[in-house]
Amino acid sequence: MESPNQTLLARFAALTSVFAIVMVSFVAAKGSSGDGNATSAASAAPVPVTLSEFAINPGGVSLPKGGSLSVTNGGSQVHNLAITGTDLKTTDMSGGGAESLDLSSLAPGPYELMCEIPGHKEAGMFTTLTVTEGDTGTNEVAAEDFPEVDHSQLHNVDLSTLEATDEHAKRINEAMKDSMDEGVQTFLDFAERYANDDVEKGNRELVPEIGADGTKHFYLTASIEDWQVNPGNIVKAWTYNGMVPGPLIKLQPNDKVAVHLRNELPIATDIHWHGIDVPWEMDGVAPITQDYIDPLEDFVYEFTAPSFPQLGMYHAHMHGQEAIVNGLFAIVQVGQIDLPRGRTIAGLDVPEDLVVDHEIPMVLNDAGVIGLSLNGKAFPETEPIVAKKGEWVLMHYYNEGLQGHPMHLHRQPHLVVAKDGYPLAEPYRVDTVWVSPGERYSVLIKAEEVGTWAFHCHIVSHAESAEGFIGMVSLMIVTED
Repeated sequence: MESPNQTLLARFAALTSVFAIVMVSFVAAKGSSGDGNATSAASAAPVPVTLSEFAINPGGVSLPKGGSLSVTNGGSQVHNLAITGTDLKTTDMSGGGAESLDLSSLAPGPYELMCEIPGHKEAGMFTTLTVTEGDTGTNEVAAEDFPEVDHSQLHNVDLSTLEATDEHAKRINEAMKDSMDEGVQTFLDFAERYANDDVEKGNRELVPEIGADGTKHFYLTASIEDWQVNPGNIVKAWTYNGMVPGPLIKLQPNDKVAVHLRNELPIATDIHWHGIDVPWEMDGVAPITQDYIDPLEDFVYEFTAPSFPQLGMYHAHMHGQEAIVNGLFAIVQVGQIDLPRGRTIAGLDVPEDLVVDHEIPMVLNDAGVIGLSLNGKAFPETEPIVAKKGEWVLMHYYNEGLQGHPMHLHRQPHLVVAKDGYPLAEPYRVDTVWVSPGERYSVLIKAEEVGTWAFHCHIVSHAESAEGFIGMVSLMIVTED
């Protein structure tokens, strides 16, 4: 029998065209009589722009040099509008808010419009701005410029005449299907590469050096490095040992530990052991518990691991608002949490002799240069969860982002067994787990249903946009054998 992976690979093998989202709408300035400059830019009406969850409409804005935007928040959340690389931006506007944005200081050329609220650009709130030499601007989008279209107008489509007349809606639909197909095919290509360990990824276990007294010595370097979040998206990430998330540190209860940190960042740093019991002077909060670790300086964190299992994260506390969301986060694990062996919970039988076949850390992020991501990667470069029918997966969620995320796995039993590393007296079964910033949840997953199942954040704008699947999406592939 073909595995679901093989079936999907076969299904998309014939795809040869590459669908690209065209983000720039070039619109010629409309001239008037004479040399085309009889009407002054200053007298041109402001160009209307509407913000919503999570889009900027129209898609592709053009206005003459000296013009302005009339910005309205048509959504329910707080949004703003900024021009990337400049100081020009609106205030943070609540739903229904409106204000004018003067762009008279911009020279002719292309720019990017975006919402600067953390996670909103990654969810789709960005588009292009073209400042023209001419005296008027237009936001009309020609058919050949698709997919620069306004999805908010889909509610106006007359289904009775759709096939005959509404080319706009049909283009939206066909473009989305093409983009979805291409994205899934690219994901499956990466799945094969992950199987062959041919992808640059984080969470690789850090092997310690063992000292004469049995101390485990771990060596970390904090630095800014190129990191591919997904195809074509290489960012300057803040990393431990060049990876996002940083290397996984595994300890046993009562281990003597020495973590040697070299700071090759342009600013001071430290390491906080979030969720791990360490002495006050090792807690990693400069300048409260230690001195700053300045650029090109070293520091050694020395402690004895707790005598019981714990599940934590390590990350910078100094400049955390910059460093963490940009990639300076990782996992530290002490021992193995207790599992509810020999119990039946909400109809799910957990065997007494339970064997965990796959243990998977899953770090969530939603901001900084990494953006909406799972383990430092965004769809279609996210790593799949692959298991055989009947196998057990122990997955640990860690939220290093700025927002909560409801993580949803289709069809497979999802048993929450621990919170912040502490085993639950009463585990519970869910299909969606809400993970707030700083929280850790451990879940047991039994691979029961053969198939290829969606796994994603259920804030839908964190998983889909007009370009198809994005950000916090992966697949669980369950095979027969």
